[in-house]
Amino acid sequence: MVKDTPAYEFKERDVYILRELAKNSSISSRDLAEILEDEYGIDVSYVTVNESIRNMREAGVFREAIVPNEEYFIFELFEFKFNPEYFADEWRETMEHIRDDEHTLMYFLSDGEYQWKSIMLFPTREHGERWLHEFYKNHGKTVLNVRTSVMTNVLEFGASPELFDYLDGDDDYQF
Repeated sequence: MVKDTPAYEFKERDVYILRELAKNSSISSRDLAEILEDEYGIDVSYVTVNESIRNMREAGVFREAIVPNEEYFIFELFEFKFNPEYFADEWRETMEHIRDDEHTLMYFLSDGEYQWKSIMLFPTREHGERWLHEFYKNHGKTVLNVRTSVMTNVLEFGASPELFDYLDGDDDYQF
């Protein structure tokens, strides 16, 4: 779990490409080339657009994942701390169990109380409860402060295109 910042030097068109991909991730390179010219005055071929997308993908500028529509699954936030008493012998197995579980969409640490968190997907609320019961049976002594929250009424799902404006190196934040 190493955090590597991508080594990538953004061209102005790359930021616009990311913005447009955030609006419509399935847009074609040809359509992107047209938008770049029509809306931003940047005249490039679709081959160049395609190459920019490939280069950014290979550099790790963005990640691609299939995230199901929230209507198909229960999205649940799962939080815990490791129990120091059993940490040395048991932490890796517990961490890998959650990381590699088919229900885990995202797994991360947060600051503050140093909580481990994951966003899990379950087909039903009952399925999530059974998963948690089995997790406790197998790893309960390893964790403390376990909390789960079902995410309801998801109001936004995706990155706003304007977010990519910060990649141009201009740190002026407009409120």
